[in-house]
Amino acid sequence: MTDSSSTIPSIPLPERMRPDSLEGFVGQQHLVGPGAVLRKMIESGNISSFILWGPPGVGKTTLADIVSKELRRDFYTLSAISSGVKDLRDVFARAKDNSIFAKGSPILFIDEIHRFSKSQQDALLGAVETGTVTLIGATTENPSFEVITPLLSRCQVFVMKPLEVADLDTLLGRALTCDIYLKNRIIEVKEKNALFRFSGGDARKLLNIFEIVVNSFPPDSPVIIDDATVADRLQENISIYDKNGEMHYDIISAFIKSMRGSDPNGAVYWMARMLAGGEDPLFIARRMVILAAEDIGLANPNALLLAQSTYDAVHKIGMPEARIVLSECAIYLATCAKSNSSYMAIDAAMALVEKGDNSPVPLHLRNAPTKLMKDLGYHEGYRYAHDYAGNFTDLEFLPEGMSGTVFYNPGNNPKENEIRSRMERMWPKYRK
Repeated sequence: MTDSSSTIPSIPLPERMRPDSLEGFVGQQHLVGPGAVLRKMIESGNISSFILWGPPGVGKTTLADIVSKELRRDFYTLSAISSGVKDLRDVFARAKDNSIFAKGSPILFIDEIHRFSKSQQDALLGAVETGTVTLIGATTENPSFEVITPLLSRCQVFVMKPLEVADLDTLLGRALTCDIYLKNRIIEVKEKNALFRFSGGDARKLLNIFEIVVNSFPPDSPVIIDDATVADRLQENISIYDKNGEMHYDIISAFIKSMRGSDPNGAVYWMARMLAGGEDPLFIARRMVILAAEDIGLANPNALLLAQSTYDAVHKIGMPEARIVLSECAIYLATCAKSNSSYMAIDAAMALVEKGDNSPVPLHLRNAPTKLMKDLGYHEGYRYAHDYAGNFTDLEFLPEGMSGTVFYNPGNNPKENEIRSRMERMWPKYRK
């Protein structure tokens, strides 16, 4: 790195600005702010294994590094993309060799832990259980789907959020005043809206964009930054910009909205953009599984089956042939009738439960495997549906006081119109 204003440094701005303490860390105050859960763990000096889940550029790697420095622990880092079981075992061996000198178990940071296979995660599980290492995982994917249950049960999951405008503004100001290269240039930032809009809450993207724009000016000339300049310079450097995450979040949003909006042409276009940009085809397939359940649901239950089959097929055959399977599924989902009734039903039920509802199970719905349970009335009054005409008998299945509650409201589409008719025949609460 150099302090000359006429030489472009070889180290990218995000790396030059990476903080090494909690005081310098920007954002995620719900985790590291005064009194927050992760800060308390760090201050106590006693941390357990945890997973940081959030979009790119919000500080997952930086935070893991800061934790190791604050606790003065040995720090090992692996990328799930390039590491295998052998690399894990090498780390475990080194950790055990150094354990007699260490103040606490070393920290193993695994970036993109969702890309670890089941066998790799199984190999990791034992070391976490025995305390050979304290695991910090980072993932952009929901760990509930991507991390094996035994490992997930031994880790806390901390959700990291996109940075807010105030955080981005802090980062920008810090770069202008503290970076050894930028502070020696004459830079005037007249407008920031485009910088913040294009960065999308991603600190790395913000600093990369800013450096692209600054470096587009002659080395010895003043730099004037406004919204039009930012948009113009990014258009010239679109391939650099895309690699830093724009496709992963902005374009996947357009892809999902196109299918939800029943436009197969938009869906195929945005999919092509993602595939051309090197997006993981399994990421696309996972999003289609979610959409099939959330936005199509019972309007066409086959959509979920096709989406799941698509995920399996993409996993088995890979690119470039996987693009054909993905395209077929995207077009099918886009042209399906839409309903979010099942999505709304579970959210309504969970909202009630989360308010503290803990109603006891009615006695007639409880099993009675012992005499005592039978004497207490367990199972008494239960009627077996298949013993009645039409395999149905009018029985209350909700807790006392909730009779008549409706969580599921069928959507207005051919399939759910049939469901509604059937529900109206059986249940008075659907005859309103």
